Amino acid sequence: MTAIAHRYEFVYLFDITNGNPNGDPDAGNLPRLDPETNRGLVTDVCLKRKIRNFVSLDKSDTPGYAIYMQEKAVLNQQHEKAWKALDIPPDAKEGYKKLPKDEAKAREITAWMCGNFFDVRTFGAVMTTGTNAGQVRGPAQLAFASSIDPVVPLEISITRMAVTTEREAEEQSGDNRTMGRKHIIPYGLYRVHGFISAKLAERTGFTEADLDVFWNALINMFEHDRSAARGEMAARKLIVFEHENAMGNAPAHLLFDTVKVEPVDPSVPARAYRDYRVDIDRDSIPAGVTLKELL
Repeated sequence: MTAIAHRYEFVYLFDITNGNPNGDPDAGNLPRLDPETNRGLVTDVCLKRKIRNFVSLDKSDTPGYAIYMQEKAVLNQQHEKAWKALDIPPDAKEGYKKLPKDEAKAREITAWMCGNFFDVRTFGAVMTTGTNAGQVRGPAQLAFASSIDPVVPLEISITRMAVTTEREAEEQSGDNRTMGRKHIIPYGLYRVHGFISAKLAERTGFTEADLDVFWNALINMFEHDRSAARGEMAARKLIVFEHENAMGNAPAHLLFDTVKVEPVDPSVPARAYRDYRVDIDRDSIPAGVTLKELL
């Protein structure tokens, strides 16, 4: 299949109720915040992880949809798969440390990685560590997500009716309780902007089929990511701007500005998606750009 021929941008809305969408390990796993505005943040890395996990479940054992950045993966071992599959011997002096001096063989290794790993041809990857498989700049990128309104993190005390060791049980005379903490926000609606470049897709082989998988992952990835910290997290809106050509017909920021998300009643703290309204200024969308609401 050929690479996508059109450029895309998208606005993606998701929310969480009584949970932690993206804990900060440098802050005791508190929900990430912009310290100047108290708006919640979710990193692009967090969202890409969920996309990868969904594709891994949805496309399990499907050729071309393996995941490069897997949990607990050893990346050099992933690189070696390309060398072995193509039967390219390492340089006698350098071993697997460098790409072959033959540029065609070097490109073949990188192309194999793109063809076999969905996340490499989608997000790109730096594969120059140890066993070198090249470097790829992916066509699909996500910005940080930010909550529409400031959020208020809460620290909730919890009790486990068990202890870990016999010593703890003896110290508590059989009471066997363990106190803990959970960090949540009561509710937050988050907005993230995304970009898909057709010109970069030509280099990685990102196809229309891959694009459909990507949209499906955004719509459904939270359904398979439930945990005690993210029991009620949901995709709410996916607004896609499709350009007529590969280079695009308008700057991305002008398209994003046509989408307004505002609280219905600013005087009352939002506690559900229905407490917001999403308005799209369709008259301001430039010629050559088509708007699609996939969710």
